[in-house]
Amino acid sequence: MERAKRAAHHVINSSETDLISSSDPNTSATAAAPPLDKPWSVQQVLTTLPGPPPSNPTSPIPFLHIVERLKTTPREGWRRFSISSPESVADHMYRMSILTLLCPSPLRKKLDIPRCTLLALCHDMAESLVGDITPMDGVTKAEKARREGETMEYLTKQLLGVGTGCEEGGTLLREAWEEYEESVTLEAKFVHDIDKLELVIQMMEYERRGQGQVDLREFLRVAENIEMEEMKEWCRDVLRERQDFWDGVGKEPGGTDISKRILGRGDGETEVDGKVGGETVEGKEEAEMDDRNPG
Repeated sequence: MERAKRAAHHVINSSETDLISSSDPNTSATAAAPPLDKPWSVQQVLTTLPGPPPSNPTSPIPFLHIVERLKTTPREGWRRFSISSPESVADHMYRMSILTLLCPSPLRKKLDIPRCTLLALCHDMAESLVGDITPMDGVTKAEKARREGETMEYLTKQLLGVGTGCEEGGTLLREAWEEYEESVTLEAKFVHDIDKLELVIQMMEYERRGQGQVDLREFLRVAENIEMEEMKEWCRDVLRERQDFWDGVGKEPGGTDISKRILGRGDGETEVDGKVGGETVEGKEEAEMDDRNPG
């Protein structure tokens, strides 16, 4: 639990562009939580659920019912841009997991790939009860870490406790989540890069779906914080694809200064890792909340 309390969780969110709409079918499925400025506890959230889990489960089924909520909890950053049917937290973690399996050589030789996949699969698991808190919600980094740490303790120790026969699996999930949060191992650092990369890919896809009517430049800044060269190169591919798309619709997108720095095309500049450039006020607030992993 102490490791979980020390961990500072990243939060960044995304935005989708299919049809922009004020009516979002995922709204009613968002993880239940009290108002963000009110006292929060796991037990308080559980009282809002239909059919709360038993105190001493005898199988992993109650845990699986809670995890199901990740399928219907939308990534809030996309909703902030009024994107209809935004991706869910589970959607995001699924593609991250696939990305870990595609790790290129020689980086692959340095990593425990199954471990990376595990980290990707569980890194946002706490959002099943906490919800996807964004920096715009006014919840401090410490408070967010507290909520997520307590949620993971509940999920992995109580819902996957001795009576379920799944305690080893619970320990595995909890330790993987803590490893990701602490971001010390090479595997954790890789998965943090994957987290950012998946966001940039999704951003570009939503812009393309919007046919030139939606510019999600705010999310580009996470690309500057990708650390591993192999992942930087994949990110460059996405940014080239994005520029080709905007050239095709005859418009100049936002964030070109960031793209040029990353692609090494701007005024002799090369990549500036970790620098937040060309950002909005919202982007600055997000960076201040968690400069370790804004993606």
